[in-house]
Amino acid sequence: MDNVFCTVFTPTYNRKDTIYDLYDSLRKQSNKDFEWIIVDDGSTDKTEEVINDIRKNEQTFSITYVKQENGGKHRAINKGLDHAKGKMFFIVDSDDTLTYDAIELIKHFVDSLNNTDEPIAAVAGLRMGKDGYVIGGAPINEYIDCANSLRKQYDLLGDKAEVYFTNVLKQYRFPTFEGETFLTECIVWNKIADDGYKIRWFNKSIYICEYQEAGLTNNLEMLKKNNPKGYLLNIKTDMMYLKLNTIQRLGYIYGYYFIVKDIKGKKEISTELEVNILELYLAIIAKKIKNYLKGQ
Repeated sequence: MDNVFCTVFTPTYNRKDTIYDLYDSLRKQSNKDFEWIIVDDGSTDKTEEVINDIRKNEQTFSITYVKQENGGKHRAINKGLDHAKGKMFFIVDSDDTLTYDAIELIKHFVDSLNNTDEPIAAVAGLRMGKDGYVIGGAPINEYIDCANSLRKQYDLLGDKAEVYFTNVLKQYRFPTFEGETFLTECIVWNKIADDGYKIRWFNKSIYICEYQEAGLTNNLEMLKKNNPKGYLLNIKTDMMYLKLNTIQRLGYIYGYYFIVKDIKGKKEISTELEVNILELYLAIIAKKIKNYLKGQ
């Protein structure tokens, strides 16, 4: 299968108990002009056996399975792009599923771009929970065109189902750091936006997931501590690309300080962030005042 409309890309790690549900939702797609690429990020369960069984019986669409040493989702995406043959690149996690008409709707989304001269990097649908609730905000009308970095002002916060043009995404590989296995995807998404690309966001649900906020904060804090170089890049690119006000900027500065303050001095931290050390002290003071007012 040399040319397909969409590459459905799935990074996976120890998801043998859920990945078949994703496959079942792919098998039921009303439009089967897609390939499925799975990059196994060093699973130690029987994920490979499950995928091999699926591949033996599937004849409608191509399935590519690649196994790599555990290196994180961002490395898996880079690997998936190396193998992708689709015009579009759709990242679908191995514990989620798609609506039966997801690929058909994505084709409709892409076809609609004939009416614009704007540089569009991706089209996007909505995510919803298994009970049908829509996650985050949605366009008021059928769709809206805006950069990923401007989502807040259009009430588009919350996880969305972005589907990028593969030829665009191949120009923006994820950076990697030795010994680190986590890097937030927004580093790349915001860089694409800063280069002038927009996304066409649609008011249609195409992606079904479990949305669990409980425990997310603690998990993220540990990820940041275990991946400090990636987190530093996250902070610096957000301060560069997002339109932050003074309070927000100080919050970002304090966020990095809080993660590394036990192992790095203030001068080193301010140098890494490329901010004046007085601004770092201001961020610390602002946080203390905020915590004091909270306790009143």
